[in-house]
Order: sequence, then C-alpha cells, then structure tokens
Amino acid sequence: MELVASARLRRAQDRIEAMRPFADRMLELMAGTARASASVRSLPLLQKREVHSVAVVPVTADRGLAGAFNAQILRRSTALVRELQGQGLRVHWLPVGRRGTSTLRFQRVELEGAWEGFSESPAYGDAQAIAHRLTELYVGEEIDRAVVVYNAFVSPLVQKVTVSDVLPISEEMLHTDDEEREQDRLRGDFIFEPEPEEILQRLLPVYLETELYRALLESAASEQGARMTAMRNASKAAGELIDDLTLRMNRARQSEITQEILEVVAGADALTG
Repeated sequence: MELVASARLRRAQDRIEAMRPFADRMLELMAGTARASASVRSLPLLQKREVHSVAVVPVTADRGLAGAFNAQILRRSTALVRELQGQGLRVHWLPVGRRGTSTLRFQRVELEGAWEGFSESPAYGDAQAIAHRLTELYVGEEIDRAVVVYNAFVSPLVQKVTVSDVLPISEEMLHTDDEEREQDRLRGDFIFEPEPEEILQRLLPVYLETELYRALLESAASEQGARMTAMRNASKAAGELIDDLTLRMNRARQSEITQEILEVVAGADALTG
C-alpha cells in the first residue's frame, strides 16, 4: 500500500502543477475584464451581504488507513461549526468524501448535499457539481457564505488543514497594482463583445469551479502522502513488534530448556546419591 500510494502521489502532484497555469490565466483574464466593467458589484457571486447562514464543505477521503487525514478535517470542521453557531449563525453541511459523509450521517446531521467516490482521483466535473450546488444555495440566499475545509499538500510528510472562503468571491482578487494598469494602458484599449459584465458573469462560476478543483487535487495529493506515511509507520511498527515478540519467544524457550536441564541434573543427582 505504501508503494501504491507513492505512485499515486506522483500523479496527483503532476495534476496540481498542470492546473496552476490555467488558474493563473483565469485570474488574469477576470482581472482584466473587471477593470473594463463599471458594475462589478452587481454580479451575484460578488455580492456581500450580512451573514446569517454558512455552508461548510469538509473534504475527506473515501477510504481510511491514512493516519489522521480524515480525523483532522472533521475535527477542524466541527470546531468551525461550533464557532459559527456560537455567533448565532445557521450552518449547512455539504461533505465531500465517504468518510466525512458517513460520520455526519451517523451523528444524524442534516446534509444539504454530499459527494463521494472520487477522493483519490477527482475530475473537473466533480468540482463543477459542488460549485453548482453552492452557487444555487448562494444565489437563492439560502447561504451567505461558503467555506471549504481541506488538507493542503505541503510534502508527503506534511498536510496542512486549510479553511478557505469560496463565496462570496472576493473583489480584491480583481484589483491589480499600478504596474499592471500601466501595461494595460500601453497595450491600448480593448473592445469587449459581449459586454464585460456578461463575460465576467460567465467567468466567475468557472473561477469558483477552479478553486474547488484545486482544493480537491490538494486533498487527493495529501491523502496519498498521508497514506504512504501511515503505511510506512505501520510497517515499521509491525517490524518492531515482530522483533520484540521474537525476543520474548526466544527468552521463554531458553528458560524452558534451562528448567528441563536443571530437572535432569537434579534427577541424576538423586539416582547417584
């Protein structure tokens, strides 16, 4: 299992690296379009309102045998929910992964949505399904904020629990510095067809899908890293246990042999005496 997890980890890392240029280009395109728009704040996914209800999306694995991978996500999500409820906010659970879904259902928690079966190899369509549900809840004003809790991949030995707000989409990411504005001025004005607002309205859902897809890929790589480490530790612990039990067996066997020798010697002394 350690070797299998190691091979899958390499593929997961390659997928993360492959999507980064797309994500960067998407953000650049959105920023350029937003600068040409006069009514950015009117777009539904950018509208900020008073928070009364929050969607929490914990990203767990479909399988276990990965150390504390699933437990730390559920622990952090539960702590976040208690904090939100302490502020008087309603919470909607939308778990990703069989482990998180089964745990919440066992606790009889009402779920607004659940997805499973793709934790080790998520596809872009999986992120689209999650993004569509979150967008539906947000535009329908059933939620005012959406938070994703997942394991960010740092190294095969380190996975960092990350809490990321995905809705509403922050306007700050659409702002650029003076240097980029100067580059735009030198390149000249662009003619947008259709209007910038309409283009941005189409790009924002794609950006949300991209951010969720990134979280799923990070979680997939973290899962394989955690499983590889857990199996390595399990193998090491099993080897140490075998060595310890073998030593105990040899000591017990030697003690039994010594006892038999003493009994034979005592019996021989009794006969000769």
